[in-house]
Amino acid sequence: LRAQFLELHGYRTQVLEFIETEHTPKNLLLRAVRRHDATVPDVSTRREAYEGLIQLYLDNKKYEEGEKACAEFLKLNPQGLVPALEEVDGRVLTQSLAIIEWLDETHPEPRLLPRDAWQRARVRAFALAIACDTHPLQNLKVLRRLGTLGVSEDDVQGWARWVNEDGLAACELMLAGEPGPFCFGATPTLADLCLVPQLANARRFEVDVTKFSRLLEAEAAAHAMPAFVDAAPDKQADAE
Repeated sequence: LRAQFLELHGYRTQVLEFIETEHTPKNLLLRAVRRHDATVPDVSTRREAYEGLIQLYLDNKKYEEGEKACAEFLKLNPQGLVPALEEVDGRVLTQSLAIIEWLDETHPEPRLLPRDAWQRARVRAFALAIACDTHPLQNLKVLRRLGTLGVSEDDVQGWARWVNEDGLAACELMLAGEPGPFCFGATPTLADLCLVPQLANARRFEVDVTKFSRLLEAEAAAHAMPAFVDAAPDKQADAE
């Protein structure tokens, strides 16, 4: 979760703790609290918000170590997932997509969901195909569980590879006939925020993504934007 994005939109950020996980070292548990005196920046400044929105999706991971470190955060989100966004009145939002949609509705520039109702539903459908039907089946929690059930490491990796390939194949078909260069037109949407990190995951599990030409077109367009590049995991302070 990018503190830069939340500060940009009138939130102060609070570091809760650094904890170690086997997925990435020194992960940052962060919560955001709305300022009383928050002001909404102008449209040109809000264009910089893409990076933070991308990171909201990238950072939707569960931390299973460091129970003491997580204790305060668990009061905000019983799932132990980041991000969590807390308003100054104590209201809390969890889940990356819910937070992104709320931010898109309250700070509509840059717009990540189309104005047209049909296209908006199509963008959501694409994003959910990744966020609900692909990513959760190959995340660290599931892969660890498979290991505890006696599944070999080769089979665990094979499962993750199949999940990614199957999900991305469906996403490729969902974009058939859609104008580019992004998933749904000339500007990035919620769909692109979900696609870029999922393609990175697919490569990590050695999926041959060259067969997904339309997805790669959208990814290339995203990688031409500094916001997407700067949000990549290997660009973060704790990357190794």
